[in-house]
Amino acid sequence: MSLVIKHSLIGGLIVMTMGVPTTTAANENDLKLTIVNPPNLGDPSPNGYSTAVIVPSNARMAYISGQGGFDSTGALSPDFDVQVAQAYANLRTVLEGIGAKPDQVAKLTVYVVDHDMSKLEVLTRNVKEMFGERLPAQTLVPVPKLAIDPMLFEVEAVVMLD
Repeated sequence: MSLVIKHSLIGGLIVMTMGVPTTTAANENDLKLTIVNPPNLGDPSPNGYSTAVIVPSNARMAYISGQGGFDSTGALSPDFDVQVAQAYANLRTVLEGIGAKPDQVAKLTVYVVDHDMSKLEVLTRNVKEMFGERLPAQTLVPVPKLAIDPMLFEVEAVVMLD
């Protein structure tokens, strides 16, 4: 193949690929979480969670460490209800700190000391207050104790960033 033909072919390839974007710009719909609640599994939303959440493949993710019920002074109420409310307030503060909103949370894991069914109402109320209708996937793990006595509740999150 002559040098002229080689240069023509290479030049044609360069011209043809100049209009092809090398990165895809995310539009607003590309970075939305998709909530999936298969109807044959029942509606989990009365219990404060979604069955599955799909995160777009081009999203950046953040993993938030467990947030307990300590207030800004380091005080920890002995009351379970107060600790849960404060832990979710702390989670909201972390979300704001990383530039995220509750509707970007894909997954929660909550740890409850000495869990029993009486605590579900408190947990469900708090998660619904924070997340409304866009409930993240969630796992509740009953534990005998947490890292610091007398913590009764801790919540960690996986968050999709813009």
